[in-house]
Parts: sequence; C-alpha cells; structure tokens
Amino acid sequence: MSNTIFSLEGKKIAFSGATGVLGTSMSKYLAEQGAEVIILGRTSAKVETLVAEITQNQGKAFGYICDVTDEQSVVNAAKEIEKEHGYLDILINAAGGNMPGAVIRPDQELSDLDLDSLRKVIDLNYLGTAIPSKILFPLMLKKGKGNILNISSMAASRPMTRVLGYASAKAAIDNFTKFLSVELCTKHGPEFRVNAIAPGFFLTEQNRALLTEEDGSLTGRGNQIITHTPMNRFGKPEDLLGALHWLCADASAFVTGTIVPVDGGFSAYSGV
Repeated sequence: MSNTIFSLEGKKIAFSGATGVLGTSMSKYLAEQGAEVIILGRTSAKVETLVAEITQNQGKAFGYICDVTDEQSVVNAAKEIEKEHGYLDILINAAGGNMPGAVIRPDQELSDLDLDSLRKVIDLNYLGTAIPSKILFPLMLKKGKGNILNISSMAASRPMTRVLGYASAKAAIDNFTKFLSVELCTKHGPEFRVNAIAPGFFLTEQNRALLTEEDGSLTGRGNQIITHTPMNRFGKPEDLLGALHWLCADASAFVTGTIVPVDGGFSAYSGV
C-alpha cells in the first residue's frame, strides 16, 4: 500500500485535540496506517496515555505539551518538533469544545450570555486553530508540501439553538479554511492544501448529557437531531476515518478549500 495514492506511511502528522473521544480514534487510526503522529495537548497525563497506547500497538507517536490558544506555548512546541522531526507533512486542528456560559438555554435571554465564556470558546475553537496553523506552517515549507485539516461542525453552516459561542466559532473555522486554502496556494503553490471535516452529531462526553437520558433514551434535543438525520442515528468515531484518510492522503491532491460533511445526511434534510 505504500506506493498507492492512499498511503499514509511515514507521513509526519501534528495533531491537536487528539486526546478527545474523536481525536483518540483518529490518531490511533493514522498510526495504524503507518503515520508518525505528533500529539499536541495541554494535559500531560492524557498525552502520555495516548502516546503509550499507540506505541504499545506498534505505532509511532510523540507527545508535546502546549496550549494551542497561547502563541508562545505553540512556538516552544514547534521548536522541539523541528529539532526532533525536521518537518511536518500534515497538521490536524481538532482542539475545540464548548462551555455552559457560552450557551443560551430556552429559559435564558441574550442578556444572560456570559461574555467571558464566549471569549474562551472562540479562543479555543478559532485561535486554537489559527495559532498552530501560523506557527507550524513553516515546518511544511521546509518540505515544500503541506496539508492542513481543520475540524468544523454542522453547527457552522446550520446555526442551532443554544450553542451560540460554539456555532459562531465553527463558522469562523469554515471561513478560515477557505481563506487559508487560497492564501497558501497562491503564495506557496499547489502542493499546499487546507480542508475541513464537518462532523454531524456524535455522542461524546461533551454532549452526552444534552442528547441522552441516564437510561440511554433520547432527550428532546436528541430526538430532534435524530429525526433530522436521514440515517436515523448518531455518528460513531469510526465514521470519520474514511474522510480523514482521504483528506490526509495524496488521493485528495486536487481538493482544497472544501468542508466535507460527515453527518448522516443532516445537512441535506430540510425537515420536510
């Protein structure tokens, strides 16, 4: 397989947000395909655990502790990565998330919005993508070829009730993805690509309590989502792996500036 357009063998992939539910599945898969996975994370215990799990399975993984919302922290990590790996082929920006204060619940008004929480959510999702892209891109220039993959959301293109901060930040990710794809191509050539995956609804620790009851049945919101998803189920982590593989591999060499939905048909369904 190493000679095919789908080969990931030996590709050096920096990966933020890799210790989350979806990120863990994705990073383990990439390592299984022969990639060298460079894990970026804030929590050393989580990073060390993931690196150990990958290496115990004969994969190649390396951990670097940094905060992707802190430029100097990423600069420090980038210096270590350059010293130990030389260059990067791919950057996956998967750091993100939400927090209660950046949500407007049905029993709240706009005036209840916590601006500090809103700022933190935008920093984590948007700056947490923009900063690593800025700081780590020079390690792709060293190779003369590079590939950035961002993680968007269905909330970016279809604004949803409650999740004001998260949806706004992910909409910014879509815009940033398209902007950067043009920026890098026009200034550095066609060997540089930027795309995003937009997952639909996946059950993670972040949203489980919002979508399911303790007995596993659906909440009202969970039921709304399922009835608007033609495949009639939530996504599973492994559902992202095909799109991930394609966008990381040379098979997608002519694909840039694209947001790929992996959503069970959610974005295609009008509700009627």
